[in-house]
Amino acid sequence: MGIHVLAIYKPTEDGAAALETEVATHVQKLRELGFATDFPSAILRAEDGTIIEHFEWVDQAAIDAAHEHPAVHEMWGRFAACCEYGTLDGLPNASTMFPEFEYLGSH
Repeated sequence: MGIHVLAIYKPTEDGAAALETEVATHVQKLRELGFATDFPSAILRAEDGTIIEHFEWVDQAAIDAAHEHPAVHEMWGRFAACCEYGTLDGLPNASTMFPEFEYLGSH
């Protein structure tokens, strides 16, 4: 079993469309490079427009290798141009007992 993560991306003022484009291919690229598993991922949107991406890394070694891989650095550079990274507690609807999010799809 791998390591499940929730990546939190808050789009910049004009970055929402670019962010959705990047998220649509993010996990597939990580899979192609051997860093993410085939576990079905999910893309959600919070009420403030923040995108939440749930996926599974292969293991800690894959996470470490991804942080050194040039193709991943390039991809994450595109993310940095259209969003800021956030945390669960920063989501406006995360303080409810059963927070609801809009489902945008999976990879």
